[in-house]
Amino acid sequence: MYKLLLIAALLGCALAAPLNDDTITKFLTNQDTDGTYAYDVQQASGIQFQEEGQAGHYARGAYSYISPEGIPVQVVYTADENGFHPQSDLLPTPPPIPEAILRSIQFIQEHPTPEELADRAVRAQQI
Repeated sequence: MYKLLLIAALLGCALAAPLNDDTITKFLTNQDTDGTYAYDVQQASGIQFQEEGQAGHYARGAYSYISPEGIPVQVVYTADENGFHPQSDLLPTPPPIPEAILRSIQFIQEHPTPEELADRAVRAQQI
């Protein structure tokens, strides 16, 4: 009985799932013994991604696709010891710093506390 129920459930899921024939149209890859690598993959749906780098040290690449809203998305990135650095017109950007905050920061820099002055003196000796 359980086997029949399981088969019926799997058949129902298979029929309900949308068909997605997104075949790979391009697949290039290279891996060298020094850790350098590169790959370039494209799919029939327009998804593309490529990357090159040296394992554990750096990478640079890009990927692109069409969003569900029909907007082309492209992201170019690098990754290194300082982290992952994506660039895209669609990435959110922070709002501008309000003028009052900028004035506050300038005031703080121009009027350091005694502790800040002592810290600056210690840092100057370390250099």
